[in-house]
Amino acid sequence: MRSYAELHVHIEGALEPELAFALAKKNNIELPFADADELTKKLRFTQLQDYLDLYYANMAVLQTEEDFAQLTNAYLAKAKAAGVTRAEVSCDLAAHLSRGIPAEVVLGGISGALAKAEEAYGISTGLILNFGQHLSVEEAEAAYDQAKATGTELIAVGVCLTKADASAQPFVGLFGKARGDGLHTVAHVGGEAGLDAVWDCLHALKVGRIGSCGVEDRDLMYYLADYSIPLTYCPLANAAIHPDQHSVHPLPLLLEEGVVVTINSESPAYFGGYLDANVAAVTQQFDLTDEQLDQLARNSFAGAFIAETKKAQLAGLVPA
Repeated sequence: MRSYAELHVHIEGALEPELAFALAKKNNIELPFADADELTKKLRFTQLQDYLDLYYANMAVLQTEEDFAQLTNAYLAKAKAAGVTRAEVSCDLAAHLSRGIPAEVVLGGISGALAKAEEAYGISTGLILNFGQHLSVEEAEAAYDQAKATGTELIAVGVCLTKADASAQPFVGLFGKARGDGLHTVAHVGGEAGLDAVWDCLHALKVGRIGSCGVEDRDLMYYLADYSIPLTYCPLANAAIHPDQHSVHPLPLLLEEGVVVTINSESPAYFGGYLDANVAAVTQQFDLTDEQLDQLARNSFAGAFIAETKKAQLAGLVPA
């Protein structure tokens, strides 16, 4: 099995229906579904908002530090089975703060599990603080400040722009502050936001890694290749939410042109699979060769926020 780094995965998106119901029972939370099977049937989305509504609603079951640790460990176990040896995991802290869950509880549970991941699962990890487009500047800054106050080690901040009117501009100050604090910056741009939002993230936020549903624009493709800016691609999520972009995503061309494109699962519990399932999907869709799959694996480590020696170790290129 090839080793991979997973660079775009939301820890809340790894909340499987069975775990959601187990935590709901433990915390006396009533979910609007009869059981895990009924919830599973709801994991078929025709539009982005349907996914977001369910994603945020299911967070209600996450109440304690132990819940967040259990969720993180559940993801890590699946990731190990999928060949992941480096996971850079995003957390939507602001969404939990809005529910009244303290930053110490959220980040304590997640970071506690991540701290043990290399020993327990053979997975090196990093934590990214993610901000949704719907947040005000004040909410985003408050979440960042509270995260920093906990002393939790972060590797990056990120933003998800999903709507047609998406703009990176409100996050310029915060991302500048994060870079000043020594953090990396990343972004994900949904299909409805369009290519203008991608360029906005690259120029205004100066992101070092970006996700985009489709890269049909040759200028953008060459820009990413020339500046070695990794592109995080989430095949199963894109196929579910943006089938038009998914069908024309030029993955073989991106590899041929030298774009550091990587495969990721985004929200694996919601889109039908972890990293291995996403790799299998693009392998079948594009009839990828072993050489192309090897390049995707190399790209994943090239895009990771770790030292070059560690990348080689995790990729299995040098002894551990």
